[in-house]
Amino acid sequence: MSTPDLDRLFLICNYGVLPAWGMLAIHPGTRLTHWLVHSVFIPMLLGGVYLFLMLGAVEAPEGAGFTSLQGVMRFFDSPRLTLAGWVHYLAFDLFVGAWEARDAVRRGIRRVWLLPCLLLTLLAGPIGLLLYLTIRLVLEREALLEEGEIGP
Repeated sequence: MSTPDLDRLFLICNYGVLPAWGMLAIHPGTRLTHWLVHSVFIPMLLGGVYLFLMLGAVEAPEGAGFTSLQGVMRFFDSPRLTLAGWVHYLAFDLFVGAWEARDAVRRGIRRVWLLPCLLLTLLAGPIGLLLYLTIRLVLEREALLEEGEIGP
């Protein structure tokens, strides 16, 4: 893929997830949000883009690897692998934001508490999750992350 094509794909993915984030922020518990954002559609689409980018990377840049910080940094010498990394963030941050919204609706946590968490999850994933879990712990006194019954 050429650099302009990668740039175009970056913009499509980057701006393509924003309506889902808006739905989580404005209408987290509606049927449309449930069908679109809380379903497999967006994660599968982003996962497909990620797979396409990873499989299309003929080989990793010289010295790239996961055993040192310098090795990980070498992956970012490739525009294709950098975009794959960005799509990875988009997919997982949205997945976490969707979980936060579902959990907040299920627990009756007010949107005023959820909104800053979603914004931070969008912008700085783990910090938004940390804030949500902290708010949840303080308001609900619940430390378990279960969504329902476990087991047969």
